[in-house]
Amino acid sequence: GKARRLDDARGRYIEFCKSTFPNELDLRGMKIVIDCAHGAAYHIAPDVFHELGAEVIAIGRNPNGFNINAGVGATAPAALRAAVQEQGADLGIALDGDADRVLMVDAAGRVYNGDELLYVIVKDRINNAFAPVQGVVGTLMTNMALEVALKRMDIPFARAKVGDRYVLEVLQERGWLLGGEGSGHLLCLDKHTTGDGIVSALQVLSTLRRSGATLTEAVSELRLFPQTLINVRVAPGSDWQKNDALLAEKESAESQLGSDGRVLIRASGTEPLVRVMVEARDSELASSLAKRIADRLAA
Repeated sequence: GKARRLDDARGRYIEFCKSTFPNELDLRGMKIVIDCAHGAAYHIAPDVFHELGAEVIAIGRNPNGFNINAGVGATAPAALRAAVQEQGADLGIALDGDADRVLMVDAAGRVYNGDELLYVIVKDRINNAFAPVQGVVGTLMTNMALEVALKRMDIPFARAKVGDRYVLEVLQERGWLLGGEGSGHLLCLDKHTTGDGIVSALQVLSTLRRSGATLTEAVSELRLFPQTLINVRVAPGSDWQKNDALLAEKESAESQLGSDGRVLIRASGTEPLVRVMVEARDSELASSLAKRIADRLAA
């Protein structure tokens, strides 16, 4: 094979990102903090938002080869929260090291995860009579509140395995366009062929500019269910799926939750751990049920 240098790759990519933002809109008058996580977008993201008209304050843009994601970015949003409040910014955008994830922070310091941002994008597509939203793909960890909200809007919802690659696979299988994870991987397949934190952030910003709403207002009808996640260490090769006491406890919890929550028990793909997750409208109930199930698993 052959390799050749593309000297204007940075400029081309900046223009591509900007092309996913509506021509009739801009970001003038907005003060935005961009956290680049000392990663891939450190010399791209600030220029994209600046060229669309925003006043940009960039943090996490000094990579040294070792500090990627170190105390900054989407995996550590406290740095962005502090910068937004210190600078009096309207909004904060946190990317991760390889820039395929995005989280946001509003002026009050509240962090918005991928489930909430996906909801904002979907709602905008419906309200503005764009191409019909045929369905949305989340993962096993997607908050149940999003599923409930989509059901209210008569939008089909499917869960994939955890990981944006699996979300993409289900989207392609079903011919749908929108999906994502709570961790901030968002997919808008009418804008890009894969997840891209800058492009995803621009889709959220376009909805806010079009509606004039704040992030808080945009997600006001979405009330995330409290989630409790407990990791239980098991012996390698443990056949925990045949633990009758565990299965009985799970069934009991599901019966108690009814349609107001769910239970998920899954093995970690990288460690000898089993993850017990319970969602409920009440945080104390989620915590108590998760502990009961985890205790059965550990016994």
